[in-house]
Order: sequence, then structure tokens, then C-alpha cells
Amino acid sequence: MLPRVADSLSFLYLDVVRVHQDDTGVCAEITTEKRGRETVYLPTASLACVLLGPGTSITARALATFARHGTTVVATGMGGVRCYSATVPGTLTTTWLEHQARAWADDTSRLAVATAMYEHRFGPGQAPANATLQQLRGLEGQRVKALYRLLATQHRVGRFRRAYDPETWDTQDPVNLALSAANTCLYGITHAALVALGCSPALGFVHSGNQQSFVYDIADLYKAELTIPLAFSLHASASPEAEARRSFRDNLRLFRLMPRIVRDVQHLLDPEHTRPPEDDEDLDEQLVDLWDPVTGPLPGGTNHAP
Repeated sequence: MLPRVADSLSFLYLDVVRVHQDDTGVCAEITTEKRGRETVYLPTASLACVLLGPGTSITARALATFARHGTTVVATGMGGVRCYSATVPGTLTTTWLEHQARAWADDTSRLAVATAMYEHRFGPGQAPANATLQQLRGLEGQRVKALYRLLATQHRVGRFRRAYDPETWDTQDPVNLALSAANTCLYGITHAALVALGCSPALGFVHSGNQQSFVYDIADLYKAELTIPLAFSLHASASPEAEARRSFRDNLRLFRLMPRIVRDVQHLLDPEHTRPPEDDEDLDEQLVDLWDPVTGPLPGGTNHAP
């Protein structure tokens, strides 16, 4: 049985390697004077996301294999800090994209989804009745600052201020470095889950104007639980970026992030959706439907002439 997106491994970060395909499968290869040539085969069918850092090359055959298996491939900067581009598998259903587009295009439903995101993070009933998006942003900012103060006190960091500046990357404190590295991994996993569902990463409900807007929306649901506490725990680390990626990957095995993203996105876009997540991948394969404004979807691959 092919693995489902909810069961996929989280992510793999690679840099300074050559990724290619041989007769056995896709592998990452590196050659050094001390250790010679080393080759590691990659579980392409069960990887949700591959982050390609600087010094990485990949062949067309290997990239095509990732695409066939629905693995998102993201080209990133050093340590996975920046996202330059990402592949999008083409054999996806549009069911959840249609839900997303309908909710995004209507201001009332868009605000309702944004409010649901806020209450998902901070608890049911935490959003004031008839709150505007500006009010929700203000409430979110207050809660995040309070979390920063709490964790800074617990870890005796002193006053903490969130900063992200790639131009002065090496001069930033360990907490900011770890948080940026962990967040980038979280963005990659979230992007992979959204693409696997067929959603558009660009149609955000809180964020806007960026091809990753919906990725940022969904990733924000988990930062307070995953990346922020992790970053503060690495305040004394000598290599916070590398440790953040390793610890983040280890924590995901307990956190079960992929199934949560799938379930949460479906609930946000369609609150009436009650089908258990384990059944989501058991749908029969369908041909492309034809759109009809009166009768609804019609089967494709059929001659509809009288």
C-alpha cells in the first residue's frame, strides 16, 4: 500500500550533496578526500518534504521521481532559512482548493476562517464577538509577546525581541537563529501538506500578498506549541540552527504534525467535514469532472452529445 500524506515522514534537509537516480532509486551522494564517496538512498515515497540547501544539485530524473510520489521539493538558503522555489505535484484533486477559494473570495467567510484560526490557537471563545481582523491581529500580538516573556523568564534569557534579518544572520542571538531555522522547517512541512491536499499556498486568510500566505497561516497554528519553546530551550547552544532542525524532527514523531495539519485544514475550510482523517486517502480515483452551474459536477471522459 502506498503511504498517505498523513503518514509521511516529516522532512529531509540536504546541502553540499548531489541528488540523482540510479537503477535502485534516488540517492544523495557526497565525495570527500577523507571518507571517499558516500551514498544514502532516500525514501522518496514516504517523504513529505525535501529541503535543498546551498551546494546541492539534483538531476531531472530524481526530481521527476519526487514529483510522481507527491513529495514537495523546496529550494532554500543556508540552513533552510529562505524559500526560493518549490515543486507542485500535478495529479491533485481540486476539492479542497474549491473550498479554500470559496471561503477566501467572500469577506464574511474569510473573516470567519481567520477567527477560527485564532480560536484554534488560543482556545474556543477567545475571540470577541464580531471582532475585526485588526482586533484579532492585536490580540494575537499580545499573546505571542506574553509567551516570549514567559519563556524568557523560564530560561533566564533576559529581555527577548524577535528579529529576522538575513543580512545580519550571523550576529543574531541563538534563540532567534533557532526559531528561524525551526520555523523554516515548519513552513516546508506545512507547504507539503497543503500541496498534497490540493490547496493553494497563496490564498491566505490572515496573511496576504505572498505565494506562501496560506502556509504562514497554517504554520502559525503550531508555533506556540512547537518552534517557540524549542528555540528558547536552545538559548545556550553553540549551533542553534542545526540543533533546532534535529530536535524539531525528533519532536514531530511525538507531535504527529502531518495528520493534524490535514485534519485542521479540512475543518477550517469545511467545518461540516466529519470524515475521519484515516479515510481521507481511501477515495476512489476519479477522472476530471465537468463544471455545470445547474446540476453540479458531471463526469468527465464522457460524450454528452444527445
